[in-house]
Amino acid sequence: MCELMGMSANVPTDICFSFSGFLHRGGGTGPHRDGWGIAFYEEGGYREFRDPHPSVDSPIARLICDYPIKSHVVISHIRQANVGGVRLANTHPFTREMWGRPWCYAHNGQLSDWQKLPLGLYTPVGSTDSEHAFCWLMGELRRHFPSPPESPEPLWERLHALCEQLRGLGVFNLLLSDGVYLYCYCSTKLAHITRRAPFGQAELSDAEMTVNFVEHTTPNDIVSVVATEPLTHNEAWQRMAPGELLVWRGGEIRARYGPKS
Repeated sequence: MCELMGMSANVPTDICFSFSGFLHRGGGTGPHRDGWGIAFYEEGGYREFRDPHPSVDSPIARLICDYPIKSHVVISHIRQANVGGVRLANTHPFTREMWGRPWCYAHNGQLSDWQKLPLGLYTPVGSTDSEHAFCWLMGELRRHFPSPPESPEPLWERLHALCEQLRGLGVFNLLLSDGVYLYCYCSTKLAHITRRAPFGQAELSDAEMTVNFVEHTTPNDIVSVVATEPLTHNEAWQRMAPGELLVWRGGEIRARYGPKS
């Protein structure tokens, strides 16, 4: 299985500390050697790095650790291939445009009968079940909402229903963003933590690194991180429930949808 990492913050924040631990799972402390990627929403724009090589050995990944890109929303993925070859076109995250905004997506899991999902406006570039599901998901959202809804709640409810439908095909853990909201859907495994004042120290689980957030934050900062597995071992991460969708903005949970009974 692949692994996911995301961030939502109320101020432009770098992901260097969390990513330093996450990248070690891509061929170091974990088996996910089949590529990695990371996307940043910053200053109204979108920046993305993808590499089909193991993140633990990637000069590009080391650049991300040393280059503090400030962002409100980040999505990252390390891949252990099960459908589709190891190549750039199959490397997450994937991006499509909707309503004049780049939508970024990463998936952890494996789906059955995914080829039967009908595609419309959006088509895959690569050959993975993940990208096919993304194109179907975006097409369904676009079909139900040709233009942005006046209120976001109907979109959130529809997104949750579509994720539940995909969960019926197998394992479907998702990170998705339009640059404003970060959507996290749990099929089997996702955890999150919110850091706010009073800040303390955090120690990575996958690398010998400790940070004292007091030295890098203000009392008003709120930063939340989501990951397949907790990235630190001395903090209280919260596990999401299967079938749960969380909607984040500015580091805070704005909406929560539970599994359908």
